[in-house]
Amino acid sequence: MSFVPTSWNQPVLTGEFTALGVTRILEAIRVVDPTIRYYQASSSEMFGKVREVPQNEKTPFHPRSPYGVAKAYGHWITVNCRESYGMFCCSGILFNHESARRGSEFVTRKISNAAARIKLGMDRTLGLGNLDAERDWGYAGDYVKAMWLMLQQEQPSDYVIATGKAHSVRDCCEVAFSHLGLDYEDYVITDPRFMRPAEVDHLLGDSSKARKELGWEPEVSFEEMIAGMVDADIERNQRRKDGVTAGT
Repeated sequence: MSFVPTSWNQPVLTGEFTALGVTRILEAIRVVDPTIRYYQASSSEMFGKVREVPQNEKTPFHPRSPYGVAKAYGHWITVNCRESYGMFCCSGILFNHESARRGSEFVTRKISNAAARIKLGMDRTLGLGNLDAERDWGYAGDYVKAMWLMLQQEQPSDYVIATGKAHSVRDCCEVAFSHLGLDYEDYVITDPRFMRPAEVDHLLGDSSKARKELGWEPEVSFEEMIAGMVDADIERNQRRKDGVTAGT
């Protein structure tokens, strides 16, 4: 379960997948072959109501959703297995990472897809929740490199992976729509249905440890990432539009 809003509707299922699912995998590794290297996909949502800005590996967790709570469990059970059994278990505390393959329910892809459809005359408006919520958004390809690097180390550890730069949902709208020569204010409306019961307002990551120990750093900027997502959605929707026009 990786979509925060759905975790509110299905909190028990989220716990089964995102928390206990991790325990089951770790137990299987311990029993079958404890030399297997395990990577845990931890999340910046564990920080939730943040205690400090920016957040690093030592920042206390205060999750604000069933998803964040389940992720915190998955994170700590991974640490527990590493410390108790000497297993190679590492966690990447990844801040939001996006690409053209992101699911359309996630806000960045929702924005890029809507901008493309509006540009092509397929939609007229885009409804969003809190436009002022900020996230540290990075490019998924850069973050996968960090995951791989963690698994190549001599000793397992946990790493925050982030760009260190925060952008608001409003910023994302501005970049996406302006890339197509549009003003987002003409099309974006606030819809209360998309407001979270408990908002996470300001996530900003400090990836100093990863930069020092892994030699990692992000390569694709926020603007390049969003523009690339918009271009991909223009191409996808143009194909759909052409298919409908042609009657296929």
